[in-house]
Amino acid sequence: MEKRGRIVFVLLLMGAGFAAVGLRLVHLQVIERGELSRRAERQQERLVKLEPKRGTIVDRRGRELAVSLDVDSVYGVPTEVGNPRPVAKELARILHENAADLERRLASDRRFVWLSRKVDPARADRVRNLDLSAIGLQTESRRFYPKKTLAGTVLGFTNVDNKGIEGVELWYDSTLRGVDGLLLAEKDARGRTVFPGGHGFQFRQPQAGKDITLTLDEVIQHIAEKELDKGLAESKARGGVCIVMNPQTGEVLALSVRSTLRGRGAFNPNEPRQYRPEEWRNRAVTDAFEPGSIFKMVTAAAALEEKVVHPQERIDCSAGSIQVADRVIKDAHKNGVLTFSDVIAESSNVGTIKVALRLGKARFAKYLSAFGFGRKTGVDLPGEIAGLVKDHRLWSGVSLGSISIGQEIGVTPIQMAAAYSAIANGGTLMKPYLVSEIRDSKDKEGRELVTFGPVAVGRAVSEETSRTVRQILQKAVEEGTGQKAKPAGYSAAGKTGTAQKIDQRTGQYSKEDYVSSFVGFTPAAAPRLVIVVMVDSPVGVTWGGSVAAPVFKAVAEQSLAYLQVRPDDLGGRMLLVSQ
Repeated sequence: MEKRGRIVFVLLLMGAGFAAVGLRLVHLQVIERGELSRRAERQQERLVKLEPKRGTIVDRRGRELAVSLDVDSVYGVPTEVGNPRPVAKELARILHENAADLERRLASDRRFVWLSRKVDPARADRVRNLDLSAIGLQTESRRFYPKKTLAGTVLGFTNVDNKGIEGVELWYDSTLRGVDGLLLAEKDARGRTVFPGGHGFQFRQPQAGKDITLTLDEVIQHIAEKELDKGLAESKARGGVCIVMNPQTGEVLALSVRSTLRGRGAFNPNEPRQYRPEEWRNRAVTDAFEPGSIFKMVTAAAALEEKVVHPQERIDCSAGSIQVADRVIKDAHKNGVLTFSDVIAESSNVGTIKVALRLGKARFAKYLSAFGFGRKTGVDLPGEIAGLVKDHRLWSGVSLGSISIGQEIGVTPIQMAAAYSAIANGGTLMKPYLVSEIRDSKDKEGRELVTFGPVAVGRAVSEETSRTVRQILQKAVEEGTGQKAKPAGYSAAGKTGTAQKIDQRTGQYSKEDYVSSFVGFTPAAAPRLVIVVMVDSPVGVTWGGSVAAPVFKAVAEQSLAYLQVRPDDLGGRMLLVSQ
């Protein structure tokens, strides 16, 4: 009986075990079947990303500035290569790659390796003609800038994986890039990649990026670059910036940045590795400088708005110098007694400081902010800085006088363009911008996706004050230090600047190294263009009225003629855009 009981117990245990196994099988085959299948697929397959075709960048009239071209990239399947050495040697000769490096890749245990990315068509054809079973070509896209150096620092560039590295390419990278495609490959039992059907591909097609329309005008950009280059060559300067902006909207029509160091000339985004990283950046937004006398416009606007001075008030500048705290600040030459309009037109430091002292620190600081200094403009370019403006509560005894004439403050060229635009348009500070539209590149009709328009940041001064300042700045061009900025056939208004740079060895203002500048707008009564010209470290003659003003004149004349703006000064002569 006892033996029979043990048998029954064993049979019951066995039955329970079989039942558990059966239930587990049912669970695996029915309940978890989908998940297990997906796990198996994930273990057997590998997804390789395929880059999409990057969107096109065009100027405001639809002229192409950055495009993507189809090119071939060479890959290998090492497990199908018999002897990698002769294959590597032959490919190295065609592709101009290192033979030892190619051999190392082809000798690996991987099932897919890139051998050379984005090769030119002639080399791709030679590889194709080798007819090697273990070597293939895959179509990718390569970024190309058909106008070469034109707007190079604005456009920026991409790396070999078509990722934006600088400029508009970086700022709008996610928009331009598109959506990656997928290449499906299987894994064998050892986890190695195997392409079904030899080394053919199964695709999920990439989705192309969106196209971008800039506010830039290719012709005005060319004019700005050409005339800036000429000015830098004549002054033997270290570099410079020229910005052309629509003061009514904030649209940037041209932005040229040049460096003459190391003799490489303008930045070519097709060959970024030929330049150092510091040569990639757009110094119109990334670098601050002491503006010097072009900043007197801000002082004049603040004083007139606060009614601490009248344009015709006579101010005694005859001493030629003024004591501010522990510092003596001088004029370039003695001026005698001047009206306030003439103080600005003749660029008197003494007269400007006398009026600024009436404002006081707090009131003057309010207008620094109103004109956008001390914060970023928001222009759609990477690396923009806010400049250098100390809280007025931290100013020293000399700070008010120094800042009123453009010292002890750091500004960017784009900030100066925005500030002068506020005077040109009636008193409103506008946000500068570079992209006007984003469109779907797949849409044959170019369907508009996003449109960007003018953005008013705030009111800097009243219309009345802006009108008075325009008249004063026009006098500076007609009779004062800016006479060489006067465009033939057109009226203009603006201000010269000659700012001493800090000597890095002594920490004091240099007597030899300057930033020469001119900022203005034209025509004076109904401004269409604001133009900023900044020349860094000219040699010999350094006055902004002699170095930068002629560049303004040339850019203004040709740009207004191109835009078919009717001359408003009949005493001048018409001038066609130079070819």
